[in-house]
Amino acid sequence: MTYVPHTPLDRAEMLATIGVRSIEDLFEDIPVDRRVHHLDLPSPLSEMETARLMARIAGENQPVTELASFLGAGGYRHFIPSVVAHITGRSEFYTAYTPYQPEVSQGTLQVIYEYQSMVAELTGMDVANASMYDGASALGEAVLMAAAVTRRKRIAIASSVHPQYRAVAETYASGPDIDVRAIPQSFAGQFDARLGVSTAMASLDESCAALIVQQPNFLGAIEDLRALAETAHRVGALLIVAVNPIALALLESPGSAGADIVVGEGQPLGIPLSFGGPWLGIFAARNEFVRQMPGRIVGITTDVDGRRGLVLTLQSREQHIRRERATSNICTNQALCALASTVYLATVGRIGLRTVARLCLERAHDAARRIGALPDVQLASASPFFHEFVVRSPLPGTELLRRLRGDAVIGGYPLGRDYPDLENAILVCITEANTTVEIDLLVEAIARHTSGASR
Repeated sequence: MTYVPHTPLDRAEMLATIGVRSIEDLFEDIPVDRRVHHLDLPSPLSEMETARLMARIAGENQPVTELASFLGAGGYRHFIPSVVAHITGRSEFYTAYTPYQPEVSQGTLQVIYEYQSMVAELTGMDVANASMYDGASALGEAVLMAAAVTRRKRIAIASSVHPQYRAVAETYASGPDIDVRAIPQSFAGQFDARLGVSTAMASLDESCAALIVQQPNFLGAIEDLRALAETAHRVGALLIVAVNPIALALLESPGSAGADIVVGEGQPLGIPLSFGGPWLGIFAARNEFVRQMPGRIVGITTDVDGRRGLVLTLQSREQHIRRERATSNICTNQALCALASTVYLATVGRIGLRTVARLCLERAHDAARRIGALPDVQLASASPFFHEFVVRSPLPGTELLRRLRGDAVIGGYPLGRDYPDLENAILVCITEANTTVEIDLLVEAIARHTSGASR
């Protein structure tokens, strides 16, 4: 059956109803010089021609697997066991949608429940949800939640939190008029990338709803969460921590350190880079705040016959309850990505996850030691770090990365893009996916391109 949106008669009736003679009359209030009179479109293509065009465009991408990549900055290359793709590719999961009828979605609900349990254990928090788009939007939701819990309208966020996370948090906060302020931190010379207690305290008072930090932070440093939690709680503010879940296999959990809300990017847990998404937002909190949590929470109950069943225990979004009582209008559960992370965690297990984290740590520290020993290069921060570190050279960061790219090396992230003090610095990331051969190539290339550059 041919689908024709509107016949000439349909259009004539609509125009008559609104009182105009032609479609052109609808645009008479727009100045002629501001109108687009026609679109300069190419000739139509056949299906075969379209397929060739799309293949050619896709071929312009260069996957990180084809290069020695040391780019992190929020998206990380890790080995993903093949079982993850096999399970997520099954039709009952791959084609499933949001469980609006949860009683007939027991398989999906079980996956979400197991995912929540793993996240709660990993973060050391009481409860986790499964409804966040990515790490940045999870942080935005945490800002709204902290303001609702404390009934305060100001947020202090460390400058060492991911710049894109900070931008998204500010966007989320702009509607309800929440004041998000970055805590000034100096990254000039040889610096400490951690947020000091005195620096944090100077930006906190009793009007502050939350202090936001990242663990490890955007510059790779490991924060002292216990001290920062005490500092925030001293003025009645919450501590929100954005985490790298792989690092939590070695570091003290944020919950144990005193965090009130934990968010993060779940992409390192079995989700490919995919040129930027779709990824998975982690969100966990303490029990006393559960009524203010966004998204969905799956729980276990029993029916009238005593049989166990999984249910959507909490759905606090505006599609399910009265808008004025909703915590969020977020409208996905990212179930497929949550499934991937669940399968990944179940496959590698406790010991495997710790092994992955330890390999990241050891290889990153070995690479940092070798790079820091080069004559014209220095490690910009002496702070303890996990698997990312700041390298300062005589060249602008963008120029050094351009030269490294000529050696088939993606050397890292240019920090001058976000921090004026770090114009000549790059953020280098090492994971278990980086071989010793790749690390040798990186060190040799940096030495070659920076040698004598300062003279």
